[in-house]
Amino acid sequence: MELKKIGDVTFIPGGVCAAPGFRAGGVQCGLSHAGAIPTAGKNDLAMIVCDTMCTAAAVYTTNKVKGAPIQVTKEHISDGKAQAVIVNSVNANTCNPDGVEKAEKMCRYAAKSLGLDEKDIIVASTGVIGQPLPIEPIKAGIPPLAESLSYDGNTAAVQAIMTTDTMPKEVAVQFHIGKKQCTLGGMLKGSGMIHPNMATTLTFLTTDAAISPELLQRALSDVVNVTLNRVSVDGDTSTNDMVCVLASGAAGNRVIDSEDKDFEAFETALYNVLLNLGRMMARDGEGATKLIECTVSGALNERSAVTVAKSVITSSLFKTMIFGEDANAGRIYCAVGYAETDLDINKVDIDIASRAGRIAVGRQGCLVEYSEEQAKAILSEDEIQVIITLGEGTASATAWGCDLTYDYVKINGDYRS
Repeated sequence: MELKKIGDVTFIPGGVCAAPGFRAGGVQCGLSHAGAIPTAGKNDLAMIVCDTMCTAAAVYTTNKVKGAPIQVTKEHISDGKAQAVIVNSVNANTCNPDGVEKAEKMCRYAAKSLGLDEKDIIVASTGVIGQPLPIEPIKAGIPPLAESLSYDGNTAAVQAIMTTDTMPKEVAVQFHIGKKQCTLGGMLKGSGMIHPNMATTLTFLTTDAAISPELLQRALSDVVNVTLNRVSVDGDTSTNDMVCVLASGAAGNRVIDSEDKDFEAFETALYNVLLNLGRMMARDGEGATKLIECTVSGALNERSAVTVAKSVITSSLFKTMIFGEDANAGRIYCAVGYAETDLDINKVDIDIASRAGRIAVGRQGCLVEYSEEQAKAILSEDEIQVIITLGEGTASATAWGCDLTYDYVKINGDYRS
């Protein structure tokens, strides 16, 4: 899919290895669902490490049930520092009495192989919830994984964090802070159990920019709120979701320690990476065939615009309408109408658009006549835009989602097998 560019950045390859000084890798250590055979050739253990100590920040799931790795990672980066990441797929290490102990062991084994302090390791897991995590395969897999790390190992790493994902998701950009060229890249895992308010994904970000822990956390929280927190696939909030960022400072820019133009440049780079990773996640929603982008303008405030956009992209009836390529705009008005915000439905206009064109389907709260043939052509594309104007003010917001298909049920009906 085509990358969207906002501001003065240049897209480059490399993902988490795009920034100089970061190595990554992935191996298959033999994890599997209970009773299942490991998938041949599928990596299930990944590592990222920087040549030097980094500033670190993270945001986490809002689910009251949290995976054990989150508890350990929160403790490890409480000083604003980290140097490496160890992450497994297949098993979420959640709702297990020995979960924290095993997450700590993952850090200990990784630290030993890398010659680091275990407190400087970020740990994450994704996969089936509620099954004990087999620690022996991970213990055996970490030394060869550490040996395999390379400055172009991002592909092996991103493949290791995929579960029901059908494609790897990586983005990297170059940008300038002052006269220094900086790089920021990332990889994301996410396809199902995707819903707003920091319950979307495992995402790992690396940069050579120099920035204080406080401003790194501020930037991450700000940008996640307007990107990943506006993506929904199925309305389910996962237990293990985390976005973390490591900043090495190797680019040699003046340390960003105030919200000035340098901070804005950093946030713009971060926005470009997370915006496009989020769009990839929505497009790769479990069983999805289409990416949906809903833009709401004319709102009294941003909160109202966000509420309406999320209401539309999370509507099951709307999502099945997009899958069926049936321009039943009444479903869009319905989702707008039950959004938990004040608005006058008699002012609301709705258009649908894609590469095939754009048409009006609603004006001032009422459906309007349109060509069913043209509407079908618009909805037959794999990226669909819904444009909603509230007629109340000047605020706007965008949210992303996907259609709801038969395959979503098939994938989740036998997820453990």
